[in-house]
Amino acid sequence: MAEFVLKYADSRGRIHQQVAAADSEKEARDRFAQQGFLIYSVKPRLALAGSGSARKKVNLERFLIFNQQFVTLIRAGLPILKALDLLADRLTDAKLAPLIKAVRDEVRNGALLSEAFRQRRVFPRIYATSVMAGEKSGSLAEVLDRYIGYQKVSLGVRKKVMVSLMYPCVLLVLVAVLMVFLVTYVVPTFATLYSSMQAKLPAMTVALIAVGTTARSYIVAFVAALVAGVFLFRWWSRSESARARVDRVKMRIPVLGDIWLKYQVAQLSRILSTLLTGGIPLVQAMETAADSLGTPLLREAVERAGKSVREGQPLSSSLKASKLFPGLAIDMIEVGESTGALPAMLNSVAEFLEDDVNTRMAATLSLIEPAIMIFMGCFVAFVLISLYLPIFSLADTIR
Repeated sequence: MAEFVLKYADSRGRIHQQVAAADSEKEARDRFAQQGFLIYSVKPRLALAGSGSARKKVNLERFLIFNQQFVTLIRAGLPILKALDLLADRLTDAKLAPLIKAVRDEVRNGALLSEAFRQRRVFPRIYATSVMAGEKSGSLAEVLDRYIGYQKVSLGVRKKVMVSLMYPCVLLVLVAVLMVFLVTYVVPTFATLYSSMQAKLPAMTVALIAVGTTARSYIVAFVAALVAGVFLFRWWSRSESARARVDRVKMRIPVLGDIWLKYQVAQLSRILSTLLTGGIPLVQAMETAADSLGTPLLREAVERAGKSVREGQPLSSSLKASKLFPGLAIDMIEVGESTGALPAMLNSVAEFLEDDVNTRMAATLSLIEPAIMIFMGCFVAFVLISLYLPIFSLADTIR
């Protein structure tokens, strides 16, 4: 069954756009026409797949605010459709508002809320699955509360990591700019001075001047090659196989590779804990969690583990077979399975790994920042000594 994007007008003349599943374009057109809608266009969904804005994920922070307001209205006793009506007309986000209006229109036409969110394909899959669990259990507000709690913690950890990386990144950029300035401007200036004086230069000064004059001649070509290399890498890394290779390289980086893996496993553990607490079966929760991960390497491992669990294997042994997950996390999951408290234990795994990531990140950055400063000081000292050493030699000769 294919998906089609319909543009139609209702009885009040308001224009709507909705994705509908049908066997053919004619079937989709006839179905909406029988409901009294005036059909403007029916296009296959694949025709719009190339548009960048349609495939971009929503802003999670603004989507979190929407969910907080949505839960408040539901707890106040408002029907789902009325709550969506109130929020859709008051959203100021230019990207989120049309999506929520499309969800509202589908719910008004009889679609389930979870299916309406899933068809947009820009919302997190864990969200649509959580909403589905809430619909089946009749506790939508409680399930959304758990999702909001998960999203708050996830965003908080991500922000903490990004803030920790911000200062070293700025420092690296400043060091790179300083090095380029010294090599391409200061060194050639001194080279012109020394060539006019016809002085005999030390070997280190000759080498530095050769590097500086060459760099100044080819700086534009170097920058162009660097930009082209970045674009080529981004184009190459779009495929799943390329991203898996990049993930393997990340894992081999000393210290940082272990931190990256623990951060990803913490995210996986928190997603699984949220889904299991909401009443989602383990196999379906693993499928949703795998789809929510941003790393293909870990996603493939979780998918393989999900197949083993479906065949009757314990979760701990299924994850252990991939040889990617930390041993302590496997042991804690095994304890959770044996005691029947797997969701709570997964949440504990996530908290433990997140604390470990924060601690090791802080320790690593406390070493990286002085290393950058020492490297910058040594480079500047080498440049200054190389440039001023001939001047001191000339001064001694004059005396």
